[in-house]
Amino acid sequence: MRVRFAVAAAVMSLALSVAAQKEMHMVHVKGSFDIKMTPAEPTDFEKANDITRLTSDKTWHGDFEGVSHGEMITGSTASTGSMAYVAIERMTGKLNGRQGSFTFSHRASMMKGDAPSAGELSVMVVPNSGTGDLTGLTGSLMIHIDAQGKHTWTFDYSLP
Repeated sequence: MRVRFAVAAAVMSLALSVAAQKEMHMVHVKGSFDIKMTPAEPTDFEKANDITRLTSDKTWHGDFEGVSHGEMITGSTASTGSMAYVAIERMTGKLNGRQGSFTFSHRASMMKGDAPSAGELSVMVVPNSGTGDLTGLTGSLMIHIDAQGKHTWTFDYSLP
């Protein structure tokens, strides 16, 4: 029984050590992007339900240099001013000199009158979406929009 306990404790200790090492490899990067949003032709369903579909094309600058293409769906409630969006965005370029591609999944909501960056926002790397030198990439992105509409970002990520 004591041997089993010692083995279990050693395995648990090793697992915690590996987890701690992974956290220690978290990298914080930043930059800006230019964005072009293009509305898609709305379906009857979208027209009837205050839903808008858009495509996005971005050019990224900073610690990630590259481009992305995505599709966004927004929904709003005219009576309350609440708004939400979901999006999928495929990134291609160099992250701190490492070439590859990966996918972001976006989810956000905000209320009428909120500052552009005030709502809830989650932008996460889709698991196992990295290619090339970015295989195994994990992380989360924050988007910041200033009063003039300039988009900047910070990205906390790790790679194996």
